Amino acid sequence: MQTVSDKSYSKMFIPNNSGTLRFKFEENNKPFEFTDDEFWDFCRQNDDLRIEMTKEGDVIIMPPTGANTGERNSEINFQLKLWAKKDKSGKTYDSSTGFKLPNGAIVSPDASWVLAERLEKFTAEQRERFLHLSPDFVVELRSASESLKVTQNKMSEYIENGARLGWLIDPKYKKVHIYRAGGEVEILENPKIVSGEDVLQGFMLDLTEIW
Repeated sequence: MQTVSDKSYSKMFIPNNSGTLRFKFEENNKPFEFTDDEFWDFCRQNDDLRIEMTKEGDVIIMPPTGANTGERNSEINFQLKLWAKKDKSGKTYDSSTGFKLPNGAIVSPDASWVLAERLEKFTAEQRERFLHLSPDFVVELRSASESLKVTQNKMSEYIENGARLGWLIDPKYKKVHIYRAGGEVEILENPKIVSGEDVLQGFMLDLTEIW
């Protein structure tokens, strides 16, 4: 039986000079559609890479982050985890965690949080793989090489698939784009803190540690 690693791929390109690779697998000159198990196995075969998949089935491979981005992302996850351990109403996840959205895309937000009661329907075995849901809260930290438009589209996709609150944090311009379910995008200019509002009650991200 042929495995995913045997498939050919085409349409490889690097958008926006970011180092991100996006391509399609083909089988017999036709697009190859991954099953959940096949895509999981493909990610495991390439576990040194950060891999996502669009709703159209395009595979996206992202390069490692630079030191500054890695430090900032670590700080965001630290502050979110610290709050969550005290609040106990949900679970936090880092950038290595994959979620399968209702539209079929498989994504890995830089930081995320899911209400505990939504996790109760998943078995222990199911939690070992991609969770089939959109997190309640997501964060994307824009690196210097990432396209703002691409990241904005990703944030909109989270909201369209069930996220209630999302932050696009842009350290270069010291801006936070706030995405809310059913609301307009709000942009904060050089804020010192940003609130988790009614989704993460009591959580305040200290951005002086990020800028």
